[in-house]
Amino acid sequence: MRKKKKFNEFINKTIEELKEEKRYSTAHIYQSTLNTFCEFCGCKVVYFHQLNRANLKEFETYLRNKQLSWNTVSTYMRTLKNNIKRALEVEEINKLLNEIPLKKLSKELIQCRVWANLMFRLHGIPFVDLAHLHKSDLKGNILSYRRHKTGRQMIVEVSETTMTLINKYQNTNQNSPYLFPILSGSTNGEELYTEYQQALRTMNYNLDRLAKKCGVSAKVSSYTLRHTWATFAKYCNFSEQLICEALGHSSVKVTEIYLKGFKNEVIKKANDAIMSYVSKNSKKKA
Repeated sequence: MRKKKKFNEFINKTIEELKEEKRYSTAHIYQSTLNTFCEFCGCKVVYFHQLNRANLKEFETYLRNKQLSWNTVSTYMRTLKNNIKRALEVEEINKLLNEIPLKKLSKELIQCRVWANLMFRLHGIPFVDLAHLHKSDLKGNILSYRRHKTGRQMIVEVSETTMTLINKYQNTNQNSPYLFPILSGSTNGEELYTEYQQALRTMNYNLDRLAKKCGVSAKVSSYTLRHTWATFAKYCNFSEQLICEALGHSSVKVTEIYLKGFKNEVIKKANDAIMSYVSKNSKKKA
């Protein structure tokens, strides 16, 4: 039996990711929305099942009774609704990453699907880290890089299938230091930040287009892939400690002190099991 999913945990992880992208205003909105909904529920921990239609309707009335501006009410409600379902189900992730033949996709959507596949297969790597990977980070089938936000070193043993994708879509520009042609390699400082923000907007825009074309009704963004990987890891009965290690979550200080680091081969087995889980469950529902 699956454990109830805590909405707090998901939102807090999303807030971390937003701060990593330097989207502090959005992160503040997420935090304020979570705090207010917890206050409405009268509890410190909120579960996904509590975000049902009846509760959301009552929450909207609650906000209006607090005499908040309509803009604030609208922002809080939109934030909750957009985050009710951020992890995809097995059939949805398969539709998004595998179902439609490449010949039926535009060049932009093919590239988007490749980046999405890599993000999911590389332990739910954030788009910011994928975009900033250097060619020198990949040696053989070992990807070693540092988290863009924390500087924490991450080591990933790349599977044959993932390596095939990397070899096919890696950067061919010899003047660029980046492993993938997401960033030009010709900017730095503020210009590099602006270039990355545009790349992120493009990725999320194309993910939304790809999801609709694949028949995935859930709202999809770059965060969805990371959250889905973590959710499937839970479904495969891997401990939250191992999942945190694989995702590189620096905020779980107690977990990191307790673990003192998982062996890379253990995390690789977890990633292999998740890919197998997705494949087997997809076949059952086909």
